[in-house]
Amino acid sequence: MSQASTVDLLAELVAFDTTSHRSNLPLIAFIESYLTRHGVSSRRVLNATGDKANLYATIGPVDRSGVMLSGHTDTVPVTGQAWQFEPFQLTAEGERLYGRGTADMKGFLAAVLAAVPAMVKADLAVPIHLAFSHDEEVGCLGVRSLIADLARYPQQPVACVVGEPTSMRLATAHKGKLAVRLHVRGKACHSGMAPEGVNAIHAAARLVAWVEDKATEKARLGPFDERFAIPHTTLQVGTIQGGAALNIVPQDCQLDLEIRNVPEDDPEALLEELMALAAKLTSEMRKTHADADIHMERLSDYPGLSMADDDALVGFILALLDDRTRERIGYGTEGGLFQHELGIPTLVCGPGSMAQGHQPDEFVTRDQLARCDAFLARLITALESAEARQCLTTGSLLVG
Repeated sequence: MSQASTVDLLAELVAFDTTSHRSNLPLIAFIESYLTRHGVSSRRVLNATGDKANLYATIGPVDRSGVMLSGHTDTVPVTGQAWQFEPFQLTAEGERLYGRGTADMKGFLAAVLAAVPAMVKADLAVPIHLAFSHDEEVGCLGVRSLIADLARYPQQPVACVVGEPTSMRLATAHKGKLAVRLHVRGKACHSGMAPEGVNAIHAAARLVAWVEDKATEKARLGPFDERFAIPHTTLQVGTIQGGAALNIVPQDCQLDLEIRNVPEDDPEALLEELMALAAKLTSEMRKTHADADIHMERLSDYPGLSMADDDALVGFILALLDDRTRERIGYGTEGGLFQHELGIPTLVCGPGSMAQGHQPDEFVTRDQLARCDAFLARLITALESAEARQCLTTGSLLVG
């Protein structure tokens, strides 16, 4: 059987349109078939409607816990973007490989799959787990059912590397995120009789002002984590919609806002403050109209990831990388959920840059894929060692 290269496999993966609103089952079936050809069994964890799936596989001894390589299969849309290249066809232009998902994050998936024959051939003392999820791009939704599935098994991974694009530098932490939608319901009337109505946009504006004031406060007072490019929690309103016509007091207004918190900050406490203001505004509005209301809808949330720079896992993975830089990233991953829900020490490291992710003409470079291939080859060798096997008895696979 000829061995497919990382670039060959990336071309196969990019050809599947796995935009989050579409099913990822054709891609999952492709990966299942590929693993089966190499003698690797896997299991699907379906979503509630059965049109999407996570995939989980173990290579090596099944009676012990190992290192999990994790990535998501979905991508963001290309709608409204001006692409020079066909987004769902891999296009090579010199060092760059263009296509949707090349950086975020099918490049990592392709490198992992290309390494499967070496994993199977190796005498692994520590198994390698593959975890491929759906619906990461819409709030880390799909992986939650995989986490629930893993929780049922006695052998859970003891370490995880999430292959989001970090230019193959090791990320030890990222911020958490909490996104909500506020629906403000007032009372419409002719604008010439404005005091008889309840202006939903005016109420929403006071909520927006609170968000802006709190963002300024966080920038001034923290808490701070200087290892992030923006070292404090941020808040912002992303969308706002309301009103029907200038001469009508607006009955409805809707706004979406997000909190991206440093690990030391509590987004739920911030949300409680906001909803306390919403309750106060509701009381004021109901003095004019008893049915006035402010309703909160939670859109998505995931916890931050925080690993100490001197953690043994950090040293173990750094030793396998060409670039020994440690960093903290501003975007979220599924890593925070693995750490918080299952207690799995987790790091983020993968090929490509998020500067290209989500952009038209997204690309990953051949050099980045080669660096990922080299990292995985070193990881396989490290997990064959007698030291790794011995460390399992202490509950950790990490060696100095």
